[in-house]
Amino acid sequence: MGLSLDDILASHRTRKPVVMGILNVTPDSFSDGGAFFDPGAAAEQARRMADEGADIIDMGAESTRPGSERVTAGEQLRRLRKVLPATVASGAVVSIDTTLSPVARFALDAGAAIINDVSAGRDDQAMLDLAADRQAPIILMHMLGTPKDMQAEPRYENVVAEVRVFLAERAAAAEAAGVPRERIIVDPGIGFGKRLEHNLALLAGMGEIVSLGLGVLVGPSRKRFIGELPGQDDPRQRTAGTVAACLAAWSRGATMFRVHDVQPVRDALAVAAAIAGA
Repeated sequence: MGLSLDDILASHRTRKPVVMGILNVTPDSFSDGGAFFDPGAAAEQARRMADEGADIIDMGAESTRPGSERVTAGEQLRRLRKVLPATVASGAVVSIDTTLSPVARFALDAGAAIINDVSAGRDDQAMLDLAADRQAPIILMHMLGTPKDMQAEPRYENVVAEVRVFLAERAAAAEAAGVPRERIIVDPGIGFGKRLEHNLALLAGMGEIVSLGLGVLVGPSRKRFIGELPGQDDPRQRTAGTVAACLAAWSRGATMFRVHDVQPVRDALAVAAAIAGA
């Protein structure tokens, strides 16, 4: 049985690892596009990840891979309409990966518990108000630019410091909208407008993000930078690198991990947590 929502929100204080399984209900995601576009296949994958130990199922109907085009709220709702309620009915804690408040509202009405907004509330100003009104936990992520152009020419003077300032500002905006601080989670946006050196610096400097005192979610799963290091072009063969990145972030204080391969990450974190508590 996975963690409760209260346990998930307290993980940065209790140091209990939280694993978020990725479920893309899309035809074009970078690593599993089309694999779970069918509602039956998506529901089966959600059950499989829950059985492997996922504490959260993160469901998204819009790809945010580099170069991707925006997907309307109507199309996202069409993709989610059958599979999201079925996933909620399975007993999983579900988060909705969207930047649009109508999609988030539908998901919350259908039983989703968490909003995961890669725009950190910038794409749709109503998102923070929705989270406040519904008292829904919200994940705020750093992204330089948009998915279409974020990898064009990302530059930073000090990526860790700049990402930390951004996340602090967006958390303050959420609080100002009425979201309780204990329901705000931040995500440094590994791979979103970052080159290899930026991703490595963020993982190495994760303690600076953790020092905000908020829950920290990290999503390195199968990302391009993991393939660059060992020379692995196939995203599906980047599990070992994903585990290594998660453990690096864990050792620096992050406790929430968004991944495609639930069981290897869950097992590695369980061992790391046991060693830390010995």
